[in-house]
Amino acid sequence: QVQLVESGGGLVQAGGSLRLSCAASGSTFSGNTMGWYRQAPGKVRDLVATISGGGSTKYADSVKGRFTISSDNAKNTVYLQMNSLRPEDTAVYYCNEILYYTGLPAHPWGQGTQVTVSS
Repeated sequence: QVQLVESGGGLVQAGGSLRLSCAASGSTFSGNTMGWYRQAPGKVRDLVATISGGGSTKYADSVKGRFTISSDNAKNTVYLQMNSLRPEDTAVYYCNEILYYTGLPAHPWGQGTQVTVSS
């Protein structure tokens, strides 16, 4: 079974930066689309960034120009560089593989990593 482990979250002031990492065991990311999601308290989990096996990236409008998703297939790790952070970016961040035909998450969720942005 694939296990996803997110890390790199923390408390940061508005305008600051964080780099999140997502490591997978039991499977390989290579060739698959991976995504970063986030869930704020009382809200649904939203997809904020994706990267395809070919390296194409997409972003939610709310993070476009501030977040960058990347992957290192050799390390089976996906990253999310977050710059110019805002209080509204506060959430638990998760990663997952995205199934090609359904767009749904492929694996059980990891524990996530908390990002808190203070104003």
